[in-house]
Amino acid sequence: MRIAVNTRLLLPGKLEGLGRFACETLKRITRSHPEHEFIFIFDRKYSDEFLFADNIIPVIAHPQSRHPLLWYLFFEWGVPAVLKKYKADILVSPDGWLSLRSNIPSVTVIHDLNFFYNPEWVSRIPRQYYNYYFPKFIDKADRIATVSEYSRKDISSVFDVPESKIDVVYNGVDESFHPVHDARKEKTKKEFTGGASYFLFLGLVHPRKNLNNIILAYDQFRKSSVFHVKLLVAGSTKYMTKDTKEIYARSQCKEDIIFAGRIPEKQLNDVIASSTALVYASLFEGFGIPILEGMRCRVPVITSDITSMPEIAGDAVCYVNPYKPESIAHAMHKIVSNENYRRDLVEKGEVQHAKYSWNRTAERFWNTIEKVLNKE
Repeated sequence: MRIAVNTRLLLPGKLEGLGRFACETLKRITRSHPEHEFIFIFDRKYSDEFLFADNIIPVIAHPQSRHPLLWYLFFEWGVPAVLKKYKADILVSPDGWLSLRSNIPSVTVIHDLNFFYNPEWVSRIPRQYYNYYFPKFIDKADRIATVSEYSRKDISSVFDVPESKIDVVYNGVDESFHPVHDARKEKTKKEFTGGASYFLFLGLVHPRKNLNNIILAYDQFRKSSVFHVKLLVAGSTKYMTKDTKEIYARSQCKEDIIFAGRIPEKQLNDVIASSTALVYASLFEGFGIPILEGMRCRVPVITSDITSMPEIAGDAVCYVNPYKPESIAHAMHKIVSNENYRRDLVEKGEVQHAKYSWNRTAERFWNTIEKVLNKE
């Protein structure tokens, strides 16, 4: 079989959640199934690091899919041309998009419906594109994969899709994440916070990730606590809003809030493992991979009690109401002041993160693809 795959998000050094899913699953699937050919469809010059096996044929389709008009041209003209030229048997898309002009079977992965519930977080033209095209993509797909039971029920309910058409494959967590010894922690803290302990915000600075309320919570924590713990913000500020800038400017502790930008992958493990706690109080997640990364690094995790996060984190985290800064502040204080509680979260985290791996994700995703290949 010839399996065409939308690989436009395989970008070196820029693998966010959807790109990470594509990279980790496709790496394993292509190597495990040498009996098939895989046509990787990129939208720009690709890196050889993503040619995981000899049975991959890389192809560049045009134009680059950088905004809605180019999304349309890439998927409705560029991709169909590749499918026709290479006589593909199926199109697999790990990021939700499909080609409506293609008449071959297709599988897509819908990670979450954030754009549907929080349209204010998406600029006008992309929002219009999502609202118009994603229902069509969902209808077009022969099968859909998603990353949590929460998202499966959500997709089924919002778009009136039978749950039997949707497979939960979950995400995994990189097994390279691990705890570090004290000397390494001190070196990392010295580099990023001048040697001080820190809470870690990890991820894109975007309204969905809730940095506004985390900063407000941090202020409350510092006012009521004797513990001097800084707040390290590790992530791109590309989508930082005016509101976030104003909240930061008004913070009485802004000198202890450090914006480190996107952390290089080679340093990420040390930054997580050296933190006092990972504060992942997001407002909406289809999964939440950093929760598991924190657990693998034996770091206590603070996360939200909404959307998919309770499903993924189980009883191994400190839950908060992400809309209430006082809830987050209370969690911060509880973790720094109670050693037994910290230890309990870490031990439970060891059990919880073991439930997820990219090997299992790839196997489940391949099962979804096979159902379509075998016309089940």
